[in-house]
Amino acid sequence: MENCIFCKILNKEIPSKFIYEDENCFAINDINPKAKKHILVIPKAHVESLAQVEDMELVKKMFEAIKKINKQEGIVDFKTLINTGKSAGQEVMHLHIHILAD
Repeated sequence: MENCIFCKILNKEIPSKFIYEDENCFAINDINPKAKKHILVIPKAHVESLAQVEDMELVKKMFEAIKKINKQEGIVDFKTLINTGKSAGQEVMHLHIHILAD
């Protein structure tokens, strides 16, 4: 998507340090963290929100990545959050899952 910040990060148009990457998704630290650890897990395919996911296999792969990221980062207790739609707090219209841990 042309003006999507996550697509620009993925395409290296905006510099960012990936803390995880596989063939389906990547993860970065949130630039405005709401917890000691605040990680965003983002699919490489541009999907606007959870409401637009057609193949739930994508969501399964994202949660599999979360397990790997948590192990890598030493996270045991955590919260996940998916905002779906602007009125629900979604600021970037590209599906992403927040991992929040203290």
